[in-house]
Amino acid sequence: MQISSRFTIAVHVLVCIETFKKEQKVTSDFLASSVKVNPVVIRRLLLQLKKAGLVKVARGTGGTDIEKPLDKITLLDIYQAVECVEDGRLFHFHENPNPLCPVGKNIHSILDRRIESIQSAMEREMSAITMQDIMKDARKFIP
Repeated sequence: MQISSRFTIAVHVLVCIETFKKEQKVTSDFLASSVKVNPVVIRRLLLQLKKAGLVKVARGTGGTDIEKPLDKITLLDIYQAVECVEDGRLFHFHENPNPLCPVGKNIHSILDRRIESIQSAMEREMSAITMQDIMKDARKFIP
């Protein structure tokens, strides 16, 4: 299983908004040209980011801006805004392990705690990195 590209596209979009907001109106078409995806993909993503309070979007050709200070937006905030994680769980456990099999009936006892630990570690790391950190790195590469 792989996390979808929505998360990395969302970070890309936020870096673009921050980078170009003073130079031009940052529209979904402009963002789509940077990401190289259909503008509809960007519009859907912007709606998710808006719903999470991370961006503000002016209808029509009004453009997009970041709603919160960069040091208040974490990678976890972005991830939670755009990824479709069922019940807040990164890992999806197969539905019906065989209760008559010694492995099947015990697989949750074997794995659940470890899976929760892995997800917690990922979320802890993501919550420690802000968009301010990302922009600091971005400015090393973007003139």
